[in-house]
Amino acid sequence: MREIQLSEDLGDQYDRLARDLGGRALAGLLAVAGSALLLLGGAVVGAVATWDAIVRGAPMETLVWVLFMLGSVAAIWATLASLLSLAPRPSGVEVARAQVGELYALADALTDAAGARPIRRIYVTGDINASIVQRPRQLGVGAIATDLLIGLPLAHALDPRQLAAVIAHEIGHVVARQRGMRGRSAWLQAWWMRTLDELAAALPRGFPWFESRGDDLCARMLVLAQMEEYAADQTAASLVGGELLAGTLLELCCKADFLANDYLPRVHALSERDEASCVRPYREMGHGFAAGFAQSGAAMDPQRLLRADAGDPFHPALQDRLDAIGVGMPERQQASGPSAAQHFFGDSLPFLAWHFDRAWLESLRETRRAALSPCEQAPELQLESEPALRTA
Repeated sequence: MREIQLSEDLGDQYDRLARDLGGRALAGLLAVAGSALLLLGGAVVGAVATWDAIVRGAPMETLVWVLFMLGSVAAIWATLASLLSLAPRPSGVEVARAQVGELYALADALTDAAGARPIRRIYVTGDINASIVQRPRQLGVGAIATDLLIGLPLAHALDPRQLAAVIAHEIGHVVARQRGMRGRSAWLQAWWMRTLDELAAALPRGFPWFESRGDDLCARMLVLAQMEEYAADQTAASLVGGELLAGTLLELCCKADFLANDYLPRVHALSERDEASCVRPYREMGHGFAAGFAQSGAAMDPQRLLRADAGDPFHPALQDRLDAIGVGMPERQQASGPSAAQHFFGDSLPFLAWHFDRAWLESLRETRRAALSPCEQAPELQLESEPALRTA
């Protein structure tokens, strides 16, 4: 069931909630910073009082003030540690413009058409997903920098036009976020949530007001995230067309199901049966989609997946998104020609596949070692030598 009321003023609803949550996050961060200053004042008072008690020869009073001072210092440390918790940096392999110039050109054209901030860097990840990471430069006072993360499985699963639709959706997130406090609302909310998490771990139990405030903020941020998905879909539909966007969302749903429930389990099972197997999930992924997807249950019955998709805390159900786009049941678009991975990554593809296959093999090796007794030794899994990453 859709919990968000869609209307013509979705943008206005999103703007109001984003400004409200951004303002609350800023107020919370300032309150924590103010608390740190008060605790610092308390530590200074404790230090002065301790010295005075020492001079007067009052050992018990000295002990009390020393404990007070040490408690203030510990509280300052915990407060500053929570306040200065850093956001994780984008993960994956950064690809430069010289390597994937056409992909950057596509992102630039879409950001220009949408009136959004340009993409600074593009990273390739090992997930069948795409996302936007934003953070301000110069310790929070500079302009917002935007990085685009594209999963290598995502690029294998889609054709170039479909990947353009996905990038248009991610740029739709940028368009929505830059309306809230000039793009800083989402950053402030994320910072405040990290601070709350750190404080909740540092404070002793018995702070029901603190926990309830955090739960309420989290619930409202999830509502905002789902509203942002609808807004991003609206922007993407205006950039590439509703039919292409809806078909891409359905295709991605089917390909993700095939990857998780068919292709990867088969690769894992093969590696378990034959430890000398040369099959690598990322190197063979393009062939896996081309040869195996058409016979999969996901390809033959996409409506089953559509009915089963109930969304998640950050994303509405796929059917609700398709209805909002105006294409309730799009036809699956049969891909022809090279995949987006072949088209955009080209000569960089062998290196990218090698990078993620290496991580997969290391994870597999650790799993096997953990399953063995101390007297046994897991056989070493060999990975081919690193291919050259061409930059021109």
